[in-house]
Amino acid sequence: MAAMYLSIATDIAQRIINDEFAIGSRIAGRTLLASHYNVSSETIRKAVALLKDANVVDVSQGKEVTVLSVDEAYRFIEHHKSMQSVYSLRQELEILLEKKHDIDKRLESVLSDIIGYSDRLKNLNPYNPIEVKVPENSHIVGRTIAEIKLWQHTGATIVAIRRGTHIIISPGPLAVIAPDDRLVVVGDTEVLQRSTSFINKARSSPDSVTVN
Repeated sequence: MAAMYLSIATDIAQRIINDEFAIGSRIAGRTLLASHYNVSSETIRKAVALLKDANVVDVSQGKEVTVLSVDEAYRFIEHHKSMQSVYSLRQELEILLEKKHDIDKRLESVLSDIIGYSDRLKNLNPYNPIEVKVPENSHIVGRTIAEIKLWQHTGATIVAIRRGTHIIISPGPLAVIAPDDRLVVVGDTEVLQRSTSFINKARSSPDSVTVN
C-alpha cells in the first residue's frame, strides 16, 4: 500500500543521511531490499521510484540502485513530513467539522426550545406567576387542591407549591395544602388580590368554602 512504500522510501533516505549508504554506493537490489523490509518487489520498486523522482538515487537499466545525494535525501524527508503533517491536519479538520455539525444541530435545537419557551412566557402575560403564603389558620390548610376550588373562586391556577426548600411542580388535585406553604399561582392582573383574600380567610370565617 502507498503508506508502506512511502515509509520504506523515507527509511532508505534516512539511512543515506546517516551515511549507511554513501554517495556513489550501490544499494542492494530490489529483491534483497524486499527481503530486508519483508515486502513484495513491487512495493520496493515503488519506493525506489519515489527516491529516483526526487533525485535521491539513480536506477540503471540493470536495476542497480545508486545513491546520488544526501541533500536531496534530506529534502525528500522534509517534504514528506510536511505532506504527512498536512494529511494529519486535514483529518483533524474533518473531525472538527463533524463535531461542529453536531454542535450546530444541538445549538439549533436549544435555540428552538428557547424560542418556544419565550413564546409561552409571552402568552402568559399578564399572567405572571406570583406566590401567596398560606397562614396557619387558613381555611384551606389540610385540604386538597381539588377541595378548595381556587380557580372557581379566584380565577387563579396553582402551578407549584413551595414548601420550605422543596418545590412541588404541577401539584395534582389530591395535593394537600400545609401551613406556611407558598402557593405559586397564575392568573390575570387582579389574581394576587383575589387569591390573597381567599387564602387568608380563617377557618372560622363565615365566608369559608364548605367542603363538598
